[in-house]
Order: sequence, then structure tokens, then C-alpha cells
Amino acid sequence: MVTLQLEKLLNGRSGYWLAAQTGLAHTTIARMKKANKISYRTLDKLCEALKCEPGDLLSRDHSSVPPEPGQPL
Repeated sequence: MVTLQLEKLLNGRSGYWLAAQTGLAHTTIARMKKANKISYRTLDKLCEALKCEPGDLLSRDHSSVPPEPGQPL
């Protein structure tokens, strides 16, 4: 499962600060943190505001991925 590491990169800054930097609504940012859903356009805005790359914002938990058919559990 891919997760959004937004809190980590905010470094104590608020969702309101991020909303002002990106032009996104604060409610959009709050929803994004909870639901873990994000568009490429929003991802680009976040990277611009936080001065980071998409890989800095996203992480993948390999333990939640089911094995391929025929692979041992």
C-alpha cells in the first residue's frame, strides 16, 4: 500500500500554511491526509510548496501487498 508522508514533511507547519502555499483548500488537505488520496496535480503543488520530490511524499508498505499467484506466502 502506498501512503502519503505529508505530516513528516510539514515539520510542524499547519495545514493552513500548506493551503496558503499551494492554493488548495484546507479541507482538501485535511481529506487528503485522512483518505490518502491524491491527484498528480495536487502532488505537484505539494512538492513545489514543500520543496521536495514525489518520492519524498510517498512511501510503500510492502507487507500489505498480497503475493503474486503461485508465490509462497
